Amino acid sequence: MTLTERLPSFRTILIISTLLRIGLIFYSEWHDKHSVVKYTDVDYRVFSDAARFLLHPGSSNFAKGPLTRIFPNLRNLVGDPYTRETYRYTPLLAFFLTPNVWLYQSFGKYLFAACDILNGILLYRLLLSNVLQKPKTKDTEQKQSTGRDERETLATLYSALHLLNPLVFSISTRGSSESVLASLVLLTLYAALHRRWDAAAVLLGLSTHWKIYPVIYGVACLGVIGGADKARGWKGYTRAMLNAQTIRFTLLSAGTFVALGGACYAVWGYPFLYESYLYHIHRLDHRHNFSPYFYLTYLTYPVPDAPIVKLNLWERIVRSPLASFVPQMGLAMGTGLAFGRRLKDLPFAWFVQTVIFVIFNKVCTSQYFLWYLLFLPLLIPRLSTSAMRASIYTAVWVGTQALWLAEAYKLEFLGQNVFFGLWIRSLVYVAGNAWVLGGIMGDYTA
Repeated sequence: MTLTERLPSFRTILIISTLLRIGLIFYSEWHDKHSVVKYTDVDYRVFSDAARFLLHPGSSNFAKGPLTRIFPNLRNLVGDPYTRETYRYTPLLAFFLTPNVWLYQSFGKYLFAACDILNGILLYRLLLSNVLQKPKTKDTEQKQSTGRDERETLATLYSALHLLNPLVFSISTRGSSESVLASLVLLTLYAALHRRWDAAAVLLGLSTHWKIYPVIYGVACLGVIGGADKARGWKGYTRAMLNAQTIRFTLLSAGTFVALGGACYAVWGYPFLYESYLYHIHRLDHRHNFSPYFYLTYLTYPVPDAPIVKLNLWERIVRSPLASFVPQMGLAMGTGLAFGRRLKDLPFAWFVQTVIFVIFNKVCTSQYFLWYLLFLPLLIPRLSTSAMRASIYTAVWVGTQALWLAEAYKLEFLGQNVFFGLWIRSLVYVAGNAWVLGGIMGDYTA
């Protein structure tokens, strides 16, 4: 029996994926009512509270943008989602989740799960249209007997890696909004790979408004639009990166970002600007996470009511946002310029950029892994990786996380002072992930 005959159809995979997510959402409601440890992510409650504040303005909860000074009655119509502490997202998210308040508390989870399914469909279509080679005569004959050719079977298999990934469906059904951003990014990639550059530019601007990191994908798009693969010499490369088409793409993308940000600022003012963007620039997170930067931040974190002490040069460097931002963005943008030259290499370029961005980010949690795992189904068909090497990559990727989590357990649940040991394991995590990325880059076949 061939793989085509053994593997369920893509439609069956979609049905299974949908029922799985619906079942987990029902389970989350039951579990949260009967357990102290909740299934639902704390961020989902933050989203719901922000939506409630948005719908119900009050004396201390109202929109504070310039527009409300021109139209004072607006304060009685629109609340401020940033009244909810720790809500640091676009107001659009709170707006889309207002049905959590007036319709059904799990509405947002179904929305996030639906985005998961949409992402699976987009991956399937991209695999068929841009990644997998067109079927040969033998495959056409096989399709007549099974209803599917080998290419459709492989597209089903690779897209199932996303749809049936436990990390993916558990995070969305717990109430994390990462799947919405993933949909925006995939829609951007879909438009780019089909050379709909105006649509791609607008979607990239929207993605960057939703969360700032997709801005790194712009440089790879510019190289493809300008035909950087055919450029000769630095003058030719400069002309490829700076021409009417690339300038149009940049203006459309930046214009979309500025227009959305300007509209939100007009209504909600500085709280929107600070919580959505500025906070993340100078954020100091001393709580333990995969990033090695957490320990340096922990050692130099300002203590309340402590006497003011003049910082030496090292402490100023460590506390500066540039300490993590410069190497992170330099590598992410540099790889975008290096690999963003041909249209078919765009998923690979975005994957490499995203992995680097996550590895070197000053805060890193498991949810961030979804940002680059999203591209893996599009990348696997073009990797000349043996089963042995793939097993080693997986073992190193999982093993470095397990090593870190084992030490984090001692700190989080046993209260042991293992900050230094945890930092060493964070360094191992970075080294291990960088090694895996290097291996994947070497295995990529253009």
